[in-house]
Amino acid sequence: MRKLLVMALVGLAAQLVDGALGMAYGVTSSTLLLIAGISPATASASVHLAEVGTTLASGISHWRFGNVDWRVVRNIALPGAAGAFAGATVLSSISTASAIPWTAGILFALGVYLLIRFARPLRPTRPRALPRRFLAPLGLFAGFIDATGGGGWGPVATPTLLASGSMEPRRVIGSVGTSEFLVASAASVGFLLGLGSEGFVLPTVAALLVGGVIAAPIAAWLVRHVPAQLLGAFVGGLIILVNTRSLLRVFKVEPAFGPYAYPLVVVLWAVAISLSVSAWRRTRAVQPATAEPELVPAA
Repeated sequence: MRKLLVMALVGLAAQLVDGALGMAYGVTSSTLLLIAGISPATASASVHLAEVGTTLASGISHWRFGNVDWRVVRNIALPGAAGAFAGATVLSSISTASAIPWTAGILFALGVYLLIRFARPLRPTRPRALPRRFLAPLGLFAGFIDATGGGGWGPVATPTLLASGSMEPRRVIGSVGTSEFLVASAASVGFLLGLGSEGFVLPTVAALLVGGVIAAPIAAWLVRHVPAQLLGAFVGGLIILVNTRSLLRVFKVEPAFGPYAYPLVVVLWAVAISLSVSAWRRTRAVQPATAEPELVPAA
């Protein structure tokens, strides 16, 4: 009983982060299950089955708070579902550990880019419609990484859309979170076909689901009221920190370089957040009090 309560709290915390930042539910939950000794395929399967419920609640909440761009959802969700189904069937039979350094490297670079962009003043602009030829491949890749890694839809899709500078951070997060319902559903079907029903740890699924559903509306409210630049800077630093750890472990140098790399990342992250707060205040000072323009990083 205590273990299930802990799982529910993990689900709640993971959904708060995921709903507010557009990432980390799967990564957080899968990490805990792997530490508990569950195989990667079973951990990913269980997390994705729980995400079918949490992402539905999250999507409804984001829709109610006006955080969803339905055009983006249409163009990214179906390719994402196809990628997730393919990734689930692959993970059911083989390991994808060799892909970790490539994925971590790409995400690390995107995190650095986001920190730099959101540490500068924002300017009002009209959002640009992202083309389908950009959204569809992104969804396909993010969905595949999500299923094979136990998480990755948000860490791939969210920073990429934020880096495009074409959407408000809250709409990026809301659209990515809403799209994840189809991704999680497709991954669950793939795992069911590849592993059978025994591939899901149902008590853990239920605990994660309960915690995530409770947190979903709170997270959707947070993303609407937290300043865009703070979200961008926080997401960028989180991506850098997580993938610094992944890269150090992949190359087996964490014991030697970790004590120096982690504090350095945290200091740079704090500096970037400080700059983003300062830039946000300057932006607010020159905006009319009644205006609520959509803001993106200045070029």
